[in-house]
Amino acid sequence: MAIVLGPNQYGKAENRLVTVTRDGAVHTIRDLTVSTSLRGDLTDTHLTGDNSKVLATDTQKNTVYAFAKQAPVGEIEDFALRLGRHFVSSQEAITGARVLVDEHAWERIEDDDHSFVRGSDEKRTTAVTVEGGRAWVVSGVRDVVVLKSTGSEFHGFPRDEYTTLKETHDRILATSVTARWRYQGEGIDWAESFTEIRRLLLATFAAKHSLSLQQTLYAMGEAVLRARQEVAEVRLSMPNKHHFAVDLSPFGLENDNEVFYAADRPYGLIEGSVLRDDAEDPGSAWYTLPAF
Repeated sequence: MAIVLGPNQYGKAENRLVTVTRDGAVHTIRDLTVSTSLRGDLTDTHLTGDNSKVLATDTQKNTVYAFAKQAPVGEIEDFALRLGRHFVSSQEAITGARVLVDEHAWERIEDDDHSFVRGSDEKRTTAVTVEGGRAWVVSGVRDVVVLKSTGSEFHGFPRDEYTTLKETHDRILATSVTARWRYQGEGIDWAESFTEIRRLLLATFAAKHSLSLQQTLYAMGEAVLRARQEVAEVRLSMPNKHHFAVDLSPFGLENDNEVFYAADRPYGLIEGSVLRDDAEDPGSAWYTLPAF
């Protein structure tokens, strides 16, 4: 029996980067978390400890900060592409790079040019892979908490000896959306595309009369693919943030879907992908990402 080294990569995770652009008295900030990982001819360092082909993770960290100074960060997709291509082109042993970027939202405090308030936990994301002379861009959004107070049902499911859940024709539907979409090609207006895809996801969640969260998930992905030709595939992860009507009968009160208990766990986790049937298979660039 032989023992061999399997697929591997290494990098610097969660580099915290904040930039301030000063346009006179008016300041603009960008708040990013950047993770880099490299793959390639790294057998020697694993088997013998020879580090002659290992670009130190500390160097990767420093490169992130230097690139942020040398040119404006711009759209996170472009920043990740610049970093990924640099690592692959500058290191002979490195054949592939993946750069993950989360952008954290800050809002300007009204009537002040250089003070900000942290927005929601929502994050704009991108994952860029550079390998074999090509690049793949997977962008998205996560921690987008949404709720609709009606327009959602859940009934007709199988019942067995362990089923206690009651059917409902009017319920609160709430979830925290994580969405990833795989782009076809480059030369895309990343900011416009992100804004419109996010709008489509939220508008569809609101408008779709839902018989299940699965049905809503598919409708959201379908809406993006029908409207945005630059997108090949959408993956969604949507935990069901359950809201249970409180039994007020012990107090002589009727609860007509007005008072709820918001349960944080356990929760149903609904995940799925919607894709074009003629989309190019990107191979490892996409499928070695976490599934959702």
